[in-house]
Amino acid sequence: MTTPILHHYPASPFAHKARCMLGFKQLAWKSVIVPSVAPKPDVLALTGGYRRTPFLQIGADVYCDTALISDVLEHLRPEPALYPPHLKGVSRVFAQWADTTLFWAAMAYNLQPRAAEALFAGQPPGAAQAFSDDRRAMGMPRLRPQDATAAYRSYLRRIASMVEEHDFLFGTEPCVADFAAYHPLWFTRTCVPAMAGILAATPAVLEWMDRIAALGQGRMEKFSAADAITVAANAEPLPLPPEAFQDEHGIALGSRVAIAAESFGTEPTEGMLVAATRTRYTLARTDPRAGAVHVHFPRIGYVLRKAETA
Repeated sequence: MTTPILHHYPASPFAHKARCMLGFKQLAWKSVIVPSVAPKPDVLALTGGYRRTPFLQIGADVYCDTALISDVLEHLRPEPALYPPHLKGVSRVFAQWADTTLFWAAMAYNLQPRAAEALFAGQPPGAAQAFSDDRRAMGMPRLRPQDATAAYRSYLRRIASMVEEHDFLFGTEPCVADFAAYHPLWFTRTCVPAMAGILAATPAVLEWMDRIAALGQGRMEKFSAADAITVAANAEPLPLPPEAFQDEHGIALGSRVAIAAESFGTEPTEGMLVAATRTRYTLARTDPRAGAVHVHFPRIGYVLRKAETA
């Protein structure tokens, strides 16, 4: 099996979620640093349009969204489990809440003007404005800081009540829910430390965060974007899983389609629909640099449409 390649950048919260899951699985992986804002030509060579961070590459297969990356890592190394059998339902439901409601409240709190100024200190002039413009173009939700702060405090208290009795959210071992809840809090504590005072009222949360951090981030090897594209060009997509085609749209396999996120980062990826299982879509596409690739998306949170014809 080709070593997983994570395309990410250091301050991305969702990328940190992926890095922590790689550490939990004790996997070796290759690290490709991508730009935090557009343009991202090397990213688009592999994804065809999707530009959210991170995405995972294995040979000529590209996996978008950490919800799907979690499933891929679970398949690569089933133990320790991200989805313990007795928590399969609740861990997914909690993770979806954490990756959406909790995340956007936390980030609206985290990126208040005084924190954003510190975050971009030392970067070239205009970096903060470029980031703001880029995220606005991607459709970043705009919660008022006052409302976000109140919500974030409430969510932290709820998380604290879960980890006061256990080492992790649902017991003695972490699961996918822990990593989904951790990464926006990590951003508060590590990337905008001037805002980290909000965590002081929930010491149990800080102790839980320390336990997550102690799991590490696996064995990372630096890798270039050009080399990652070469890996894709020299590989063939993996055989598709023998799962039944689940048609909810009246769109046949082999059709030219576009897939985009429901919200935030709605740039579409176009290609041929080659799989639509209960949980994911797969598009086949060809790029002049990357060659033939399969790009995979989770069903939840993504919209499938027939591609527009000229």
